[in-house]
Amino acid sequence: MSTPTLPRRAPLEPSLRRARSAVAGSFVLNGLVFASLVSRLPDLRERLGLSNGGLGTLLLAISVGSLLALPSTGRVIERIGAGATVRAGVLADTVGLSTAALGAALGSLPLAAAGLFVHGVGIGVWDVAMNVEAAEVERRMRRTVMPRFHAGWSAGSLAGAGVGVVVLALGAPMLAHLLVVAALVAVVAVRGTRGFLPAEPEHREEPEGARGAGSVWRDPRTLAIGLMVMCFAMVEGTANDWLALGLIDGYGVAHWVGVAGFALFVVAMTAGRLYGPVLLDRHGRPAVLWASAGLAALGAVLTVLGQALPVVALGIVLWGLGAALGFPVGMSAAADSGPRAAARVSVVSTIGYGAFLAGPPLLGHLGDRIGTLEVLLAVTALMLPASLSVLATRPPRGR
Repeated sequence: MSTPTLPRRAPLEPSLRRARSAVAGSFVLNGLVFASLVSRLPDLRERLGLSNGGLGTLLLAISVGSLLALPSTGRVIERIGAGATVRAGVLADTVGLSTAALGAALGSLPLAAAGLFVHGVGIGVWDVAMNVEAAEVERRMRRTVMPRFHAGWSAGSLAGAGVGVVVLALGAPMLAHLLVVAALVAVVAVRGTRGFLPAEPEHREEPEGARGAGSVWRDPRTLAIGLMVMCFAMVEGTANDWLALGLIDGYGVAHWVGVAGFALFVVAMTAGRLYGPVLLDRHGRPAVLWASAGLAALGAVLTVLGQALPVVALGIVLWGLGAALGFPVGMSAAADSGPRAAARVSVVSTIGYGAFLAGPPLLGHLGDRIGTLEVLLAVTALMLPASLSVLATRPPRGR
């Protein structure tokens, strides 16, 4: 008796396989740079003689740089392509990081601030361009892979944090550490863009006046996707900023337990991004995103109200799984919405990263009033508008 076999997918063309690897590498390197800087923030604060508040104000230079760069990056990609835009972003990112490290080593606050601003510009440009290229690779592969690229970013950030721990244990100076990271990332990331695909030209005619810079910002579908991404970005950002502190303040656990809780969230989110594409291809975006919103809301409730350690741990895992797919699926949905994919990804990225950067600090002020742990329940409220907007992620007809 012969055993039935499942149909196999057609093998990828070599150029598409190279592009997939190049994009994955770009995400990993982006996460590595992010975590490398984070691992040296205590040194940055000490070298510049800053308080916690002063350090927070200095780091706003990164946010300002990113938010200024994000809206216009789509137009840049349309003119010079995703590969050239990634190269520009990588160079700005790494030069800015090196300048900030030099400023800290010299004790120069203005130089460090200028470096972080340029670093932020690079982050914004690099992020939009690699997401546009990832969406193009996903479209040509005809299956969902965007969440796995974002899992690569998480893996890169974990690697960067791990390297940071080793470097700190060895007593290496911050300047040497960050200069080496910046140089290696610049060389590898720029070379990696050689594997990027040229975007296929659009053959459909656009309505009169649709090329204006503000036209994409008036597109209802793009804005609905942006709303969904905004909510999921705040869910992820809230965990990044407040989960460990919430566990420590709310349950009185040791510092390492709070950090372990955040690590559990990152592992769960990474797992969701690795295995989520199977569910997305099988059940479609809306169904999976509705389930994700439910998991995130339930997870936050169990985390805040669970009391018992196993229940809280289960809540953190569900929260991480629920937060995994909203952002990457939003990037895919923005890119498949017709002409000017790069501009649409730029708009959604601006909305999402604006929420990611600004939302958690606002929740911190609310936490001063109701408690650091209790403020995490804001996640449940955010999942309502997210659920109402997930239908916008359905691919347009004919695509």
